Amino acid sequence: MKKGIVIKSTGSWYTVKTEEGMLVESRIKGNLRLKGIRSTNPIAVGDHVEMTESNEDNSNDSQKVGLISKILPRTNYIIRKSPNLSKESHIIASNIDQAFLIVTVKYPETTTTFIDRFLVSAEAYQIPCHILFNKIDLYNDQQLESMNSLIHIYENIGYRCLRISAKNNFGLDVLKNWMTNKTNVFSGHSGVGKSTIINSVQPDMKVKTGEISEAHFSGKHTTTNSEMYELDFGGYIIDTPGIKGFGVLEMEKEEISHYFPEIFKLLDQCQYYNCTHTHEPQCAVKKSVDEGVIAQSRYNSYLGLLEGEEKYRN
Repeated sequence: MKKGIVIKSTGSWYTVKTEEGMLVESRIKGNLRLKGIRSTNPIAVGDHVEMTESNEDNSNDSQKVGLISKILPRTNYIIRKSPNLSKESHIIASNIDQAFLIVTVKYPETTTTFIDRFLVSAEAYQIPCHILFNKIDLYNDQQLESMNSLIHIYENIGYRCLRISAKNNFGLDVLKNWMTNKTNVFSGHSGVGKSTIINSVQPDMKVKTGEISEAHFSGKHTTTNSEMYELDFGGYIIDTPGIKGFGVLEMEKEEISHYFPEIFKLLDQCQYYNCTHTHEPQCAVKKSVDEGVIAQSRYNSYLGLLEGEEKYRN
């Protein structure tokens, strides 16, 4: 019995990197079953698995193939809905150590609504998230002030923020240090510099980060070819079209406040245990907003998610 990590998925075949460093083309053993989750893909990139070698040959390269017989417990995973099977889900990736959200205050502008939706999803998936403020070489004094105000908001909540310039290699050494020996995912609006950042920290990376299909984001396909790329300095980057949908997650209204850390810690201080923090008297959250302890932009994002209005989904 061998153990390894799934670094590539094509839907029916999986590339497993064993603990010995060997790459084994593998498929699922017939009796493999997953409990607790209904998914269109039982195995995802990032899964730690147990496998045995099969006596049959892989017709592609005449090498022995692996049979995956067990998936070890996941620490977390990202799911998206499968549009053709409404009661099923599609696991984008698993066992993610951290996510990086790339933010630009201009060229293009990243709204606080988008930032907060992404962070809420990361909290819901139990994935630590850090915020990279890119393109600082382009900003004027007013834009730098806006960026610093955002950094102040999110650092006060507890999120780690980093000012970087992928173009000028500013801050990238710190970023590489954060990424070392971790499984990382990157996300952000088109044009924020994701491909430039990835290619700067790993120059020989062959992932075409700028060519991710919009069709996957809009949910027109249920299959996703995902891959983990090993970093020279230790760790992995996961690249998958589904990551573009990472920032969009439907949840029960009662749960939303749990994913805003600064709101969650005040829940027991409200007069009512089921306080929605919208109209109730003696609400600790509304009081904190009025006093400037909770940022108005964060509270607005909370209300937007609570109301579920379309304007808050972009």
